[in-house]
Amino acid sequence: MTADAPTIVATCGGLNGGDWSDSVYGPLLLHAIELARVKGRAPRVTHINTAGGDQRHVEGAELEAARLAGVDASHVRFFPHPNIPDLRAHLLRQDVVWVSGGSLVNLLAVWRAHGLDRLLAEAWQAGVVLAGGSAGALCWHEGGTTASFGPGISAVPDGLRLLPGSLGVHWDSDPQRRPAHLAAIAAGTLGDGHALEEGVGLVYRGTDVVDVVSERHGAAAWRLTASAGEVTETRVTPRVIGHSSAPTDPSDRTTLTPPIEEARQTR
Repeated sequence: MTADAPTIVATCGGLNGGDWSDSVYGPLLLHAIELARVKGRAPRVTHINTAGGDQRHVEGAELEAARLAGVDASHVRFFPHPNIPDLRAHLLRQDVVWVSGGSLVNLLAVWRAHGLDRLLAEAWQAGVVLAGGSAGALCWHEGGTTASFGPGISAVPDGLRLLPGSLGVHWDSDPQRRPAHLAAIAAGTLGDGHALEEGVGLVYRGTDVVDVVSERHGAAAWRLTASAGEVTETRVTPRVIGHSSAPTDPSDRTTLTPPIEEARQTR
């Protein structure tokens, strides 16, 4: 079973450190699996680590985390060449595609060279949940800000454009991110959008944000809107999701109230 509408979960999260194992699936990744509505079998999750150069030691941690969560995990890699002969069939068979962080610019270049951008768009429309953290969240949007070119933060306006507007990540952990992203919106290089603090995610149904979730109490998302060269930041308080080690049944969830928005300041 797949999601009942095209779904994307864009986050600053993913795998977390485990108490006994090196890594576990964090609440944001588990929530993406929950949204796929899998019944009667292990969820199928394929990990794509292009942004980090397809490092095999990362794959090992992900496979162990998947085993602990009861997930049938696989990997799509492009170095030194694609590891799966029929990428389209593989992607359409998945419940969730999880994209890890790293270089947004390299990710986009490699995916476009292999046509993965088009295949992911098709899978999204077919109900496969697309999700990821950092570069794996930025990529779905029109654009975002990245450290792909070196120690500074640069605007990249040519994302996959499945989602409207721009996204900023690591809003509370990297002091360079916020001023660079706000300046890019004020200059018109990037469009209005959202920013995420660590441990926070946006859930899109189609192209609309329908939920804002967090694995941390006190963390927030920010809605960013420009007018006359100034950018207004509005704090969006997410709902905190659990720290379970396995996906939960969506039918167990109660009706939720919309996220609370609080204006902070205008820049």
